[in-house]
Amino acid sequence: MSKTGKKTNFVHTMETFVEGKKKILLILLAVFLIALPYMLNSQYLVTVAVKIGSYTLLALGLNVLTGYTGLVSLGHAGFVAIGAYTSSLCAVKLGMNFFASMILGMVVAGLAGVLLGLPTMRVTGTYLSIITLGFGEIIKMIAMNWASVTNGTLGVKNIPRPSVFGYDLTIANNGLYYLMLVLVLVTTLFCIAVVKSKTGRAFQAIRADELASTMMGINITSYKILSFVISACICALGGALYASLIGYIDPNTFNFDVSTLILSIVILGGMGTIRGMFVGAAILIAFPEVSRFLMEYRFVLYGVILVLMMRFRPQGIMGWKSTMPYRLSKNVKEQVEKMDKNAPLNLLNETKG
Repeated sequence: MSKTGKKTNFVHTMETFVEGKKKILLILLAVFLIALPYMLNSQYLVTVAVKIGSYTLLALGLNVLTGYTGLVSLGHAGFVAIGAYTSSLCAVKLGMNFFASMILGMVVAGLAGVLLGLPTMRVTGTYLSIITLGFGEIIKMIAMNWASVTNGTLGVKNIPRPSVFGYDLTIANNGLYYLMLVLVLVTTLFCIAVVKSKTGRAFQAIRADELASTMMGINITSYKILSFVISACICALGGALYASLIGYIDPNTFNFDVSTLILSIVILGGMGTIRGMFVGAAILIAFPEVSRFLMEYRFVLYGVILVLMMRFRPQGIMGWKSTMPYRLSKNVKEQVEKMDKNAPLNLLNETKG
Protein backbone atom coordinates (compact mmCIF):
# COMPACT_ATOMS: atom_id res chain seq x y z
CA MET A 1 0.00 0.00 0.00
CA SER A 2 1.23 3.50 -0.76
CA LYS A 3 2.43 5.91 1.83
CA THR A 4 -0.58 8.11 1.20
CA GLY A 5 -2.88 5.13 1.64
CA LYS A 6 -1.40 4.32 5.03
CA LYS A 7 -1.88 7.86 6.22
CA THR A 8 -5.45 7.92 4.98
CA ASN A 9 -6.24 4.59 6.65
CA PHE A 10 -4.73 5.74 9.94
CA VAL A 11 -6.69 9.00 9.90
CA HIS A 12 -9.88 7.16 8.97
CA THR A 13 -9.37 4.61 11.75
CA MET A 14 -8.66 7.33 14.29
CA GLU A 15 -11.65 9.44 13.26
CA THR A 16 -13.93 6.40 13.25
CA PHE A 17 -12.81 5.50 16.77
CA VAL A 18 -13.31 9.06 18.02
CA GLU A 19 -16.72 9.28 16.37
CA GLY A 20 -17.83 6.03 17.96
CA LYS A 21 -16.56 6.95 21.42
CA LYS A 22 -17.31 10.68 21.21
CA LYS A 23 -19.54 10.90 24.28
CA ILE A 24 -17.14 8.93 26.47
CA LEU A 25 -14.13 10.94 25.27
CA LEU A 26 -15.93 14.23 25.86
CA ILE A 27 -16.85 13.18 29.39
CA LEU A 28 -13.25 12.14 30.11
CA LEU A 29 -11.94 15.41 28.67
CA ALA A 30 -14.41 17.43 30.75
CA VAL A 31 -13.42 15.57 33.93
CA PHE A 32 -9.73 16.10 33.14
CA LEU A 33 -10.11 19.84 32.53
CA ILE A 34 -12.22 20.33 35.65
CA ALA A 35 -9.74 18.44 37.81
CA LEU A 36 -6.64 19.98 36.18
CA PRO A 37 -6.07 22.80 38.72
CA TYR A 38 -6.09 20.30 41.57
CA MET A 39 -3.78 17.98 39.64
CA LEU A 40 -1.32 20.80 38.95
CA ASN A 41 -1.45 22.04 42.57
CA SER A 42 0.51 25.17 41.60
CA GLN A 43 -0.71 28.72 41.08
CA TYR A 44 2.05 29.30 38.54
CA LEU A 45 0.96 26.33 36.39
CA VAL A 46 -2.70 27.35 36.68
CA THR A 47 -1.69 30.82 35.48
CA VAL A 48 0.03 29.24 32.48
CA ALA A 49 -3.13 27.21 31.79
CA VAL A 50 -5.27 30.37 31.85
CA LYS A 51 -2.77 32.08 29.54
CA ILE A 52 -3.01 29.15 27.13
CA GLY A 53 -6.80 29.48 27.22
CA SER A 54 -6.57 33.22 26.54
CA TYR A 55 -4.38 32.69 23.49
CA THR A 56 -6.68 29.90 22.34
CA LEU A 57 -9.46 32.50 22.22
CA LEU A 58 -7.22 34.85 20.23
CA ALA A 59 -6.31 32.07 17.81
CA LEU A 60 -9.97 31.09 17.36
CA GLY A 61 -10.69 34.72 16.48
CA LEU A 62 -7.90 35.04 13.94
CA ASN A 63 -8.74 31.61 12.51
CA VAL A 64 -12.17 32.88 11.45
CA LEU A 65 -10.49 35.56 9.35
CA THR A 66 -7.33 33.82 8.16
CA GLY A 67 -8.18 30.12 8.39
CA TYR A 68 -11.70 30.17 6.98
CA THR A 69 -11.94 33.39 4.95
CA GLY A 70 -8.34 33.44 3.73
CA LEU A 71 -7.54 37.02 4.82
CA VAL A 72 -4.13 37.28 6.47
CA SER A 73 -3.88 39.82 9.30
CA LEU A 74 -0.65 41.00 10.91
CA GLY A 75 -2.30 43.49 13.25
CA HIS A 76 -4.74 41.51 15.35
CA ALA A 77 -2.97 42.72 18.48
CA GLY A 78 -4.94 45.92 17.83
CA PHE A 79 -8.26 44.14 18.45
CA VAL A 80 -6.80 42.46 21.53
CA ALA A 81 -5.71 45.87 22.82
CA ILE A 82 -9.17 47.36 22.21
CA GLY A 83 -10.83 44.60 24.20
CA ALA A 84 -8.27 44.75 27.01
CA TYR A 85 -8.20 48.55 27.33
CA THR A 86 -11.98 48.99 27.08
CA SER A 87 -12.77 46.34 29.70
CA SER A 88 -9.93 47.44 32.00
CA LEU A 89 -10.70 51.17 31.86
CA CYS A 90 -14.42 50.56 32.40
CA ALA A 91 -13.62 48.39 35.42
CA VAL A 92 -10.98 50.70 36.93
CA LYS A 93 -12.44 54.15 36.19
CA LEU A 94 -16.17 53.42 36.01
CA GLY A 95 -16.41 50.47 38.37
CA MET A 96 -18.24 48.32 35.83
CA ASN A 97 -18.62 44.57 36.23
CA PHE A 98 -16.16 42.44 34.27
CA PHE A 99 -18.80 40.85 32.06
CA ALA A 100 -20.45 44.17 31.17
CA SER A 101 -17.08 45.79 30.38
CA MET A 102 -16.05 42.70 28.40
CA ILE A 103 -19.17 42.90 26.23
CA LEU A 104 -18.58 46.62 25.71
CA GLY A 105 -15.01 45.87 24.65
CA MET A 106 -16.31 43.32 22.12
CA VAL A 107 -18.75 45.88 20.73
CA VAL A 108 -16.01 48.52 20.32
CA ALA A 109 -13.71 45.96 18.69
CA GLY A 110 -16.54 44.90 16.36
CA LEU A 111 -16.99 48.50 15.24
CA ALA A 112 -13.25 48.74 14.68
CA GLY A 113 -13.52 45.55 12.62
CA VAL A 114 -16.11 47.22 10.40
CA LEU A 115 -13.91 50.30 9.96
CA LEU A 116 -10.91 48.13 9.10
CA GLY A 117 -12.91 45.85 6.83
CA LEU A 118 -14.38 48.60 4.65
CA PRO A 119 -11.14 49.99 3.13
CA THR A 120 -9.61 46.53 2.72
CA MET A 121 -12.32 45.19 0.42
CA ARG A 122 -10.40 46.12 -2.72
CA VAL A 123 -7.04 44.73 -1.62
CA THR A 124 -5.85 41.20 -0.90
CA GLY A 125 -2.67 39.34 -0.09
CA THR A 126 0.36 41.38 0.85
CA TYR A 127 -1.45 44.70 0.67
CA LEU A 128 -4.11 43.54 3.12
CA SER A 129 -1.42 42.32 5.50
CA ILE A 130 0.30 45.71 5.38
CA ILE A 131 -2.97 47.52 6.11
CA THR A 132 -3.72 45.32 9.10
CA LEU A 133 -0.15 45.78 10.31
CA GLY A 134 -0.65 49.53 10.17
CA PHE A 135 -3.94 49.18 12.07
CA GLY A 136 -2.18 47.36 14.91
CA GLU A 137 0.45 50.10 15.15
CA ILE A 138 -2.20 52.85 15.07
CA ILE A 139 -4.04 51.30 18.02
CA LYS A 140 -0.75 51.05 19.90
CA MET A 141 0.02 54.74 19.23
CA ILE A 142 -3.45 55.77 20.36
CA ALA A 143 -3.01 53.84 23.60
CA MET A 144 0.38 55.47 24.09
CA ASN A 145 -0.58 59.09 23.32
CA TRP A 146 -4.19 59.38 24.52
CA ALA A 147 -2.96 59.74 28.09
CA SER A 148 -6.12 61.37 29.43
CA VAL A 149 -8.02 58.13 28.78
CA THR A 150 -5.50 55.31 28.55
CA ASN A 151 -2.89 56.71 31.02
CA GLY A 152 -0.35 56.65 28.20
CA THR A 153 2.89 54.82 28.85
CA LEU A 154 1.95 54.40 32.53
CA GLY A 155 -0.69 51.89 31.51
CA VAL A 156 -3.70 50.67 33.46
CA LYS A 157 -2.87 49.33 36.91
CA ASN A 158 -4.77 47.32 39.51
CA ILE A 159 -7.21 45.78 37.07
CA PRO A 160 -9.82 44.04 39.26
CA ARG A 161 -10.49 40.35 38.98
CA PRO A 162 -13.87 39.21 37.62
CA SER A 163 -16.52 38.52 40.24
CA VAL A 164 -19.77 36.56 40.25
CA PHE A 165 -22.36 37.51 42.88
CA GLY A 166 -19.64 39.14 44.96
CA TYR A 167 -17.30 36.12 44.70
CA ASP A 168 -13.93 37.10 43.22
CA LEU A 169 -12.55 34.78 40.56
CA THR A 170 -8.80 34.53 41.10
CA ILE A 171 -5.96 32.14 40.39
CA ALA A 172 -5.77 31.22 44.09
CA ASN A 173 -9.33 29.88 44.20
CA ASN A 174 -9.20 28.58 40.59
CA GLY A 175 -12.14 30.82 39.68
CA LEU A 176 -10.28 32.53 36.85
CA TYR A 177 -9.36 29.14 35.41
CA TYR A 178 -12.98 27.96 35.34
CA LEU A 179 -14.07 31.28 33.85
CA MET A 180 -11.52 30.71 31.10
CA LEU A 181 -12.92 27.21 30.50
CA VAL A 182 -16.45 28.57 30.14
CA LEU A 183 -15.39 31.34 27.74
CA VAL A 184 -13.34 28.94 25.61
CA LEU A 185 -16.21 26.43 25.52
CA VAL A 186 -18.80 29.03 24.51
CA THR A 187 -16.47 30.53 21.88
CA THR A 188 -15.63 27.09 20.46
CA LEU A 189 -19.31 26.14 20.16
CA PHE A 190 -19.98 29.49 18.50
CA CYS A 191 -17.16 28.96 15.98
CA ILE A 192 -18.41 25.44 15.21
CA ALA A 193 -21.92 26.82 14.64
CA VAL A 194 -20.57 29.53 12.34
CA VAL A 195 -18.45 27.09 10.33
CA LYS A 196 -21.38 24.72 9.81
CA SER A 197 -23.76 27.51 8.85
CA LYS A 198 -24.38 29.24 5.53
CA THR A 199 -22.03 32.01 6.70
CA GLY A 200 -19.19 29.56 7.31
CA ARG A 201 -19.65 27.99 3.89
CA ALA A 202 -19.53 31.46 2.34
CA PHE A 203 -16.29 32.21 4.22
CA GLN A 204 -14.70 29.02 2.89
CA ALA A 205 -15.92 29.70 -0.64
CA ILE A 206 -14.31 33.16 -0.55
CA ARG A 207 -11.06 31.59 0.63
CA ALA A 208 -11.13 29.08 -2.21
CA ASP A 209 -12.03 31.44 -5.07
CA GLU A 210 -13.45 34.95 -4.82
CA LEU A 211 -14.46 35.11 -8.48
CA ALA A 212 -16.33 31.82 -8.32
CA SER A 213 -18.00 32.96 -5.08
CA THR A 214 -19.20 36.12 -6.78
CA MET A 215 -20.59 34.09 -9.69
CA MET A 216 -22.48 31.93 -7.20
CA GLY A 217 -24.20 35.01 -5.79
CA ILE A 218 -22.17 35.42 -2.59
CA ASN A 219 -21.87 39.03 -1.43
CA ILE A 220 -18.13 39.04 -0.86
CA THR A 221 -17.98 42.52 0.66
CA SER A 222 -20.59 41.78 3.31
CA TYR A 223 -19.07 38.44 4.27
CA LYS A 224 -15.55 39.84 4.48
CA ILE A 225 -16.70 42.60 6.81
CA LEU A 226 -18.66 40.07 8.87
CA SER A 227 -15.52 37.93 9.11
CA PHE A 228 -13.56 40.93 10.40
CA VAL A 229 -16.28 41.71 12.96
CA ILE A 230 -16.53 38.15 14.31
CA SER A 231 -12.75 37.84 14.48
CA ALA A 232 -12.40 41.21 16.24
CA CYS A 233 -15.08 40.41 18.84
CA ILE A 234 -13.52 37.06 19.76
CA CYS A 235 -10.05 38.60 20.03
CA ALA A 236 -11.45 41.40 22.23
CA LEU A 237 -12.94 38.72 24.49
CA GLY A 238 -9.53 37.09 24.79
CA GLY A 239 -7.94 40.48 25.45
CA ALA A 240 -10.35 41.23 28.31
CA LEU A 241 -9.60 37.86 29.91
CA TYR A 242 -5.84 38.31 29.48
CA ALA A 243 -5.95 41.80 31.05
CA SER A 244 -7.78 40.47 34.09
CA LEU A 245 -5.21 37.70 34.37
CA ILE A 246 -2.06 39.87 34.40
CA GLY A 247 -3.67 42.81 36.24
CA TYR A 248 -1.69 45.47 34.36
CA ILE A 249 -1.51 46.54 30.72
CA ASP A 250 0.37 49.21 28.78
CA PRO A 251 0.84 49.93 25.06
CA ASN A 252 3.83 47.57 24.82
CA THR A 253 1.68 44.68 26.04
CA PHE A 254 0.05 44.55 22.59
CA ASN A 255 2.94 45.02 20.18
CA PHE A 256 3.68 43.34 16.86
CA ASP A 257 5.07 40.30 18.69
CA VAL A 258 1.57 39.47 19.92
CA SER A 259 0.17 39.53 16.37
CA THR A 260 3.04 37.30 15.24
CA LEU A 261 2.43 34.86 18.08
CA ILE A 262 -1.31 34.58 17.33
CA LEU A 263 -0.63 34.00 13.64
CA SER A 264 2.02 31.42 14.53
CA ILE A 265 -0.50 29.52 16.67
CA VAL A 266 -3.00 29.45 13.79
CA ILE A 267 -0.41 28.24 11.26
CA LEU A 268 1.17 25.70 13.59
CA GLY A 269 -2.12 24.23 14.76
CA GLY A 270 -3.70 24.16 11.31
CA MET A 271 -5.47 26.98 9.50
CA GLY A 272 -9.14 26.34 8.98
CA THR A 273 -9.42 23.90 11.88
CA ILE A 274 -10.76 24.48 15.38
CA ARG A 275 -8.92 21.60 17.04
CA GLY A 276 -5.62 23.02 15.81
CA MET A 277 -6.03 26.23 17.80
CA PHE A 278 -5.89 24.31 21.07
CA VAL A 279 -2.78 22.37 20.05
CA GLY A 280 -0.99 25.43 18.65
CA ALA A 281 -1.70 27.54 21.74
CA ALA A 282 -0.63 24.77 24.11
CA ILE A 283 2.69 24.31 22.28
CA LEU A 284 3.68 27.93 21.69
CA ILE A 285 2.55 29.27 25.08
CA ALA A 286 3.86 26.39 27.17
CA PHE A 287 7.17 26.16 25.29
CA PRO A 288 8.68 29.45 26.62
CA GLU A 289 7.64 28.47 30.14
CA VAL A 290 9.63 25.22 30.05
CA SER A 291 12.62 26.78 28.28
CA ARG A 292 13.32 30.03 30.10
CA PHE A 293 16.96 29.97 29.00
CA LEU A 294 15.79 30.48 25.40
CA MET A 295 13.44 33.40 26.10
CA GLU A 296 15.62 35.87 24.18
CA TYR A 297 15.46 33.67 21.10
CA ARG A 298 11.83 32.54 21.30
CA PHE A 299 10.74 34.54 18.23
CA VAL A 300 13.69 33.18 16.29
CA LEU A 301 12.48 29.71 17.22
CA TYR A 302 8.93 30.65 16.22
CA GLY A 303 10.28 31.72 12.84
CA VAL A 304 12.20 28.46 12.41
CA ILE A 305 9.08 26.49 13.36
CA LEU A 306 6.97 28.37 10.81
CA VAL A 307 9.54 27.89 8.05
CA LEU A 308 9.73 24.16 8.78
CA MET A 309 5.93 23.89 8.90
CA MET A 310 5.56 25.69 5.57
CA ARG A 311 8.16 23.37 4.04
CA PHE A 312 7.14 19.98 5.42
CA ARG A 313 3.56 20.34 6.67
CA PRO A 314 1.86 23.51 5.39
CA GLN A 315 -1.57 22.30 6.57
CA GLY A 316 -0.41 22.44 10.23
CA ILE A 317 -0.22 19.77 12.90
CA MET A 318 -3.97 19.16 13.04
CA GLY A 319 -4.77 20.29 9.53
CA TRP A 320 -5.57 16.97 7.90
CA LYS A 321 -8.65 16.55 5.73
CA SER A 322 -11.41 14.56 7.35
CA THR A 323 -12.13 11.13 5.87
CA MET A 324 -15.52 10.85 7.55
CA PRO A 325 -18.64 10.90 5.32
CA TYR A 326 -20.25 14.31 4.95
CA ARG A 327 -23.26 14.62 7.26
CA LEU A 328 -26.44 15.58 5.48
CA SER A 329 -28.98 17.77 7.21
CA LYS A 330 -32.32 16.33 8.32
CA ASN A 331 -34.22 18.05 5.51
CA VAL A 332 -31.84 16.73 2.86
CA LYS A 333 -32.10 13.20 4.26
CA GLU A 334 -35.91 13.37 4.09
CA GLN A 335 -35.77 14.54 0.48
CA VAL A 336 -33.36 11.74 -0.46
CA GLU A 337 -35.61 9.15 1.20
CA LYS A 338 -38.61 10.46 -0.72
CA MET A 339 -36.65 10.27 -3.97
CA ASP A 340 -35.64 6.66 -3.21
CA LYS A 341 -39.26 5.70 -2.51
CA ASN A 342 -40.48 7.29 -5.74
CA ALA A 343 -37.67 5.87 -7.86
CA PRO A 344 -39.48 2.58 -8.83
CA LEU A 345 -42.62 4.53 -9.80
CA ASN A 346 -40.62 6.94 -11.94
CA LEU A 347 -38.84 4.03 -13.62
CA LEU A 348 -42.19 2.31 -14.31
CA ASN A 349 -43.65 5.48 -15.85
CA GLU A 350 -40.60 5.87 -18.09
CA THR A 351 -40.96 2.23 -19.23
CA LYS A 352 -44.66 2.72 -20.10
CA GLY A 353 -43.85 5.90 -22.00
